[in-house]
Amino acid sequence: MKANYQFSNICGTVYRQGNVLFTPDGNSLLSPVGNRVAVFDLVNNMSRTLPFENRKNIAAIALSPDARLLLSVDDDGRAVLVHFRRGVVLHHINFKKPVKDVQFSPDGKYIAVTHDAHVQVWRTPNHLVREFAPFVLHRTYTGHHDEVLSIRWAPDSTCFVTTSRDMTARLFTLNPVEGFRPKTFAGHRDAVIGAYFASKSNAIYTVSRDGAVFTWKAKTNQDMETDEDDDDSTPVVPTPSSTLDTIPMTRWGVHERHYFNLPNTKVVCTTFHPPSNLLVVGFSTGVFGLWEMPQFTNIHTLSISQEKISSVAISSSGEWLAFGARKVGQLLVWEWQSESYVLKQQGHYFDMNTLGYAPDGQTIATGGDDGKLKVWSVHSGFCFVTFSEHTAPVMDVTFAKQGSVLFSASLDGTVRAYDLVRYRNFRTFTSPSPVQFSALAVDPSGEVVAAGSTDSFEIFMWSVQTGKLLDVLSGHEAPISSLAFCPSGANQLASGSWDKTVRIWSVFGRSRAVESLTLSLDVLSVAFRPDGAEIAASTLDGQITFFDVRSSKQTNFVDGRKDISGGRKADDRVSATNSASTKAFTSMAYTADGTCILAGGNSKYVVLYDVREAVLVKKFQISENLSLDGTQEFLDSRKVNSAGINTDLIDDRGETSDLEDRMDTTLPGAARGAGDMSVRKYRQEARTKCVRFSPTGRAWAAASTEGLLIYALDESLAFDLFDLTIDLTPQSVLEVLAERTYLKALVLAFRLNEKPIIQHVYESVPRSDVRLVTRQMPVVYVPALLQFIAEHLERGPHVEFDLVWIQAVLMAHGRYLRDRNVEMAPVLRAAQKALGDVQETISKLCDENTSTLRYMIDQSKARHVGVPGA
Repeated sequence: MKANYQFSNICGTVYRQGNVLFTPDGNSLLSPVGNRVAVFDLVNNMSRTLPFENRKNIAAIALSPDARLLLSVDDDGRAVLVHFRRGVVLHHINFKKPVKDVQFSPDGKYIAVTHDAHVQVWRTPNHLVREFAPFVLHRTYTGHHDEVLSIRWAPDSTCFVTTSRDMTARLFTLNPVEGFRPKTFAGHRDAVIGAYFASKSNAIYTVSRDGAVFTWKAKTNQDMETDEDDDDSTPVVPTPSSTLDTIPMTRWGVHERHYFNLPNTKVVCTTFHPPSNLLVVGFSTGVFGLWEMPQFTNIHTLSISQEKISSVAISSSGEWLAFGARKVGQLLVWEWQSESYVLKQQGHYFDMNTLGYAPDGQTIATGGDDGKLKVWSVHSGFCFVTFSEHTAPVMDVTFAKQGSVLFSASLDGTVRAYDLVRYRNFRTFTSPSPVQFSALAVDPSGEVVAAGSTDSFEIFMWSVQTGKLLDVLSGHEAPISSLAFCPSGANQLASGSWDKTVRIWSVFGRSRAVESLTLSLDVLSVAFRPDGAEIAASTLDGQITFFDVRSSKQTNFVDGRKDISGGRKADDRVSATNSASTKAFTSMAYTADGTCILAGGNSKYVVLYDVREAVLVKKFQISENLSLDGTQEFLDSRKVNSAGINTDLIDDRGETSDLEDRMDTTLPGAARGAGDMSVRKYRQEARTKCVRFSPTGRAWAAASTEGLLIYALDESLAFDLFDLTIDLTPQSVLEVLAERTYLKALVLAFRLNEKPIIQHVYESVPRSDVRLVTRQMPVVYVPALLQFIAEHLERGPHVEFDLVWIQAVLMAHGRYLRDRNVEMAPVLRAAQKALGDVQETISKLCDENTSTLRYMIDQSKARHVGVPGA
C-alpha cells in the first residue's frame, strides 16, 4: 500500500475573500480560497490549486505583467512571493501591517503596497537569483491621513495614484521630480474606492463609496486664473505647454461630476479597462454596472448575487468580467457582450458535512449545513449540478454501486434519490412519523436504502423501485451515528450507535438474526472492509476496533488518541494534549485493497493506519491556516491582554467600515466571562467531518472546514533505488530503443520511472510486437504497465493502440492479476474507468453521426422528391 498522497486540489470553495484577478492573457482567473490560491482555466474548463499556503487567509494577491511572479499577502501583512507557473515559493516578507492592495508596476520592476496611511514601493526580486535579502525598499510615500485603500500605476510606470478613507486621492511619482508636489484630488464626501488613468493618461477617474464618479483633467489657463482669484495665498505656477502631456507636471482639476443615484446602495469595488474606457462597479446590493467613460454612459446593469459584490476584475481584452461575493462564497465570470456566464460557481454557504465518491471515482457529491447537495467533477474541479430540495442540513450522501443514482439523508426527515442523468429528484422517502436522519446506506444492488434516525433510534428501510417502507429495525437505545451495508452482498447491515454497541443485522434472511458487539464508549463511525469479512468501529475514546464479521470476535484495535489529537483552540482552558474534544474519529474509510484505514475527526489531522500491524502509516495535516481555530499546538501568550483575555476572542465588529457588518446581532442577556454564548459570529475550527477513499485507490477526499480537499498519489519521480545502476540513464534507454530491443527498453524505462521516457518507449513499440512484448514482460512491472496504459488511454489520442495493449496484457497476465485481485484492485479499477470513458465517448460520437447521417438522407430524399420529372 503506497502512502505518498500529496495535496492535489481543493473543491467546494471557490472564493473566500480578497481580490480576484485575470492572468495577462485573460484565459485564467486567480481566486483566493482561504490561505491558498485557486487557478481557474476558463478556456479548458479546469481548475487547480497552487501548492503553497499562507499563514492566514489571503487578503490581496498580485500577478506580475509577465505572469511569472505571484505575490500573495495574508491578513497580517505576511507575504509570499511565488513562481506562478511552477507554484514554488521563492521568498517571504512581512509588511508588518494589514495590506489593502498590492500592485506590480506595468514594467514589472516595482511592487507598490498599501501600508496603513502610507504606501511602500519595493523593487521586484529577481526570480532567477537566490538572494539573502531579496526585497529592497525603494521609497515610502506619505500624505494620506487615513488608511490607503487602492493603488493604480500609470501606463509608463513613472507615477501612481492612491485612494484613501480620508476621502481623497493622491498622485505620487516613483522617483523624485524637480518641482513636483504630490497632487491631492479632493471633493468627495466618502471614502474613495478607486482611481484610474484614462487610456491616453489625459484624464483620471475617481470613484467614491457613496456613488460619485469624478473626472479630472488638465486645467486650462482660464481655470488657473480663476483659482488664483479665489485663493491668493497659494500662487500657481502656470504649466509649460511642453510638459502638459506629462502626468506629474499636469495641473489637475475636476472636469465633470457624475453620480449613480442608487438609493441605499454603496459602491464596494470597482475596476477600469483603459483600452475601451469601461468602468465596472460592484454595489452592496449584489448589482454590478458597466459605464463607458468619459461620457458616463450606462451600457449594462445586472443583479448577479443576493449579497454584496466583494471583488471585481476585467480581462485584458475587456470581454470577461469576474466577480467574487465573499458572504456566499460565489465566483462568477460574465461575458457582457453576449450576456452569458462563462463561469458560475458557488461553494456551500455553511460547513460541508459529508461526501461520497461515485463508483468510477470521477465524481464527488457533497452535502452541507445549507441543505444543498452539490456534485463535483474530480477532473475539472467544478460543480456541475446543485440540488436544493432539502430544507435542513444534509448529513450523509452515498452513490448506488450500479447506475447513476445518488442518495442523501437530511435532518428535515427525508431521504432523497436523485437521477444523475436527468438531474432530478425521482424518489423521496419518509418515515411514518417525522424523525431526523443522520446516517445512510445503500445495499450493493441499489434496490434498498436504509437510514438511521437520531430521535427515535430506529433504522428505516425502503425499496428504491416503489418508494415503500419495507421494514423498521429497532433495538438501539441512543442516536444512530453510522450505517454500512456489507459490500460483498452478504445481506448484512452494520449500525453504530451512541449506546456503545455495533449491531450487524441480517436484513433479508428468514432468521432476521441480529449480532450485537459491545464497545467501551459511544460508537461514532463504522466501516466494512471491501471484501466484507471485517468491520471497523471508532469510539469516543479515540480507539478503532476491528471485528471479524463471521465469528463476531475482535481481531485488532488501534489507540489513536495521541495521533488524532489536534491543536489548542483560542478559548480552551487546557492544553492540546489534555483536551478530549479532538481525540476521536468521526469518519473512517478503508483503502481499495483493504490493507489500510483512513480516519479523521474534529482535528487538523487525518491519519492512515495499517490494519494488520495496527501502526500509524502516515499523518496528514489538512490545514496550516492560523485564521482557523485549532491549528496551533500552543497559544501565543503575547496575544493575552492585561485583563487576561485572548485578543483573538475580542469582538471587533465595531471597527468595520460597513454598517451591516457593525450591527450587533447578539441576543439580549448577561454574558458569561469573556465570551457570549449567544454570539452568532464564531471562529471556524480546523476539522474533518468526513473522509472517503476513491474506488480507484489513487486518491482520497476530506470534507473539511476549508472545503473539499483531494489528495492524490504523487508518482512522478518515484523509483526503486535497488533498480538503479550507474549505467541506467535516459540516454542509455534511448540507445536500447534505437536497437529495437523494445522489451529491454520498456523495462529500463519503468526502472527509471520517468513519465516522458516511458511514454516515448511505449509509443515506439510497433503494433505487431505488442503481444510478444507483453508476454515476456516481468510480472513485477505488469501493474505499472497497466496503470500507465489506463492514464495514456484517458489523455492520449491513440485509442486503438491502447486497446491493443490492454487486451494483450490481460490475455498474457490475466491469471496473475486475478489471483491478486485485492492487491491489484486500484490498477484494475483505473483500467476499467478508462475503458468506460472511451466507450461512452465513442458511443456518443456514433449516436451523433447516426443522427447526422439520417438527417442528410432525409434531406436528400426530400430534395429528390421535390425535383419535377425525377
